Amino acid sequence: QISAALKEGQVTATELCQRCLSLVRSTKFLNAYITVAEETALQQAEESEKRYRRGQPLGVLDGIPVAVKDNFSTAGIETTCASNMLKGYISPYNATVVQKLLDQGAVLLGKTNLDEFAMGSGSTDGIFGPVRNPWSYSRQYKEKSVPKSDPEHEESSWVIAGGSSGGSAAAVSSFTCFAALGSDTGGSTRNPAAHCGVVGLKPTYGLISRHGLIPLVNSMDVPGILTRCVDDAAVVLGSLAGHDPKDSTTIQDTFQPFELPSLADVSKLSIGIPKEYHAPGLSGDVLAAWSRAADLFKNAGAKVVEVSLPHTRYSIVCYHVLCTAEVASNMARFDGLEYGHRSDMNKSTESMYAATRREGFNDVVRGRILSGNYFLLKQNYENYFVKAQKVRRLIANDFVKVFGSGVDVLLTPTTLSDAVPYVEFIKEDNRTRSTQDDILTQAANMAGLPAVSVPAALSGRGLPIGLQFIGRSFQEKQLLTVAKWFEKQVKFPMIQLEEVKRHEHGVLQHQKSASFS
Repeated sequence: QISAALKEGQVTATELCQRCLSLVRSTKFLNAYITVAEETALQQAEESEKRYRRGQPLGVLDGIPVAVKDNFSTAGIETTCASNMLKGYISPYNATVVQKLLDQGAVLLGKTNLDEFAMGSGSTDGIFGPVRNPWSYSRQYKEKSVPKSDPEHEESSWVIAGGSSGGSAAAVSSFTCFAALGSDTGGSTRNPAAHCGVVGLKPTYGLISRHGLIPLVNSMDVPGILTRCVDDAAVVLGSLAGHDPKDSTTIQDTFQPFELPSLADVSKLSIGIPKEYHAPGLSGDVLAAWSRAADLFKNAGAKVVEVSLPHTRYSIVCYHVLCTAEVASNMARFDGLEYGHRSDMNKSTESMYAATRREGFNDVVRGRILSGNYFLLKQNYENYFVKAQKVRRLIANDFVKVFGSGVDVLLTPTTLSDAVPYVEFIKEDNRTRSTQDDILTQAANMAGLPAVSVPAALSGRGLPIGLQFIGRSFQEKQLLTVAKWFEKQVKFPMIQLEEVKRHEHGVLQHQKSASFS
C-alpha cells in the first residue's frame, strides 16, 4: 500500500523517512534501535524521491524504510552484535541481504537491538540494555493487566519483546519501519514476532545468503524477515532470495519472486498437527488459539490430521550440543588481533587473548564457548557431537516422513505463552530461558525447513499470541499462501499505542519533523 502511495505521489520518500525517524525518536524508550542512521537514511530517501520523479523506481521496496538487526554487516554503520567485543566496529562491506535491500532502493533507518551475539530469547542480554515490547504500552494490555492507580506497578509491568531479534520485531510492531531483518538460528525471528504481534518468516536454509551475517551456528543460521503482514514478507523474500557466489550454501537455481494468490478454497489442503508440540508449560491461551486455528481449517473444508514427530523430544538437547559446539568454533575469531576489542593486558599474547575475551564477552557467550569446547574434546566428540548429528538426521527424517504422507503444512504454537514481564523473565538464567523458549521453534532449523509465525489472537492479558506454520523445503509460496489465508480469517487487531504519546511528550518538544497522526 505504501509503495503504491509513493508511486502515486500521495507521499514522498523523504516525508515517509522523516515520519519514521520521528517515530524512532518518540519510541526511544523501547530501546529497539542501537544505531539510527538518520543522515544516511535521509540521503537514500532523497535519491529514491528523484527516481520516483523520473518514473524509474527500482522496485516495490524503493523508498520503503527498513531496519536491520545489528549482527548484519553494514558498510559505514557500526555493527556491534550488542557486545563489548565489537563496540565501535565498522564493517568495510555490506551483508548480501543488506546490499540487496539497498539495490532495491530501500531506506535503511538503522540497526536494531538483540541479545549479545544473538544468544538469547528475550533481547535482554545485550550491552545496550533490554528491548521493551511495544504491546506493554498498548491500550489492549493496559486495560486488562495494569492497575491504573499504581504508577510503580505500571513501570515494572512492561513485557519482553522476545529474542534474539527483539529490536527488529519491536521496530516493526511500533510502526517505526515497514520491514526488518532478523536472524533465526533456533527461533530468533519467530519468537519475537509472536510476542510483538508481527509476521516472522524463517526461510528454507540456503534460500537466502548468510554472507555478512556474523555467524552463530553456520549450519542453522538463516536471515529472517519481520513484517506487519504475510504479503509484505513475500515481497521482501522475493528481493532477498537466490544464489550468492559469496555463500556456497545458497541454492544454485534461479529464484522466481512470487505474488501470493488469495486462497478461496482450502479443501485440498492437509494440515498436520504434531502431537509432540503439546509441550509441558504450554499456556491455556496458546492451547486455545492453536485449537481454534485447527477448527478454522477443518470448518473451511481442509483435512486436519494429528501427526507424530517422535524425535522432537530429543531435539532441544541435540540443538544445545550442536549450537554450543559451533558457537565455540565461531567465537574463536574474536581474539583481539584483527578487529574488535583488544585488552591492554600486554604480559604475553596468551594473556592478551584471555583478557580480551573475558572483557569482550558476557557470561552467556563465555558459558556457551565453554560448553561447546567440552563437547568437542577428543574424549567427548563421539558421545556428544557425533551422536547429536545422528539425532539431527532422525529429526529431519521425521519431517520428511510426515510431508511424504500427504501433509502440506504443519500448524504448531510458536511460543509456550504470551510475553512475560521483564522482572519475571530475568529470574531465570539465559540457558534455562532459551531451552524453554526454543522448544517449539528450533526443530525447523535443525531440519532446514521454512517456518512462519503469524499473529493469531490476544491472550487474556491483552498480549499477542503467534502460531507457527512449517512447510516443505523450498515451498515458501505454498507456506505463505496458507499463512495469508489464516491471517485473513483471524483479523488480528492492530496495536493501539495510546501510551506512547505520554512517553513521547518530552521528545516532541524538541522535534520539528512530521509525526504520524
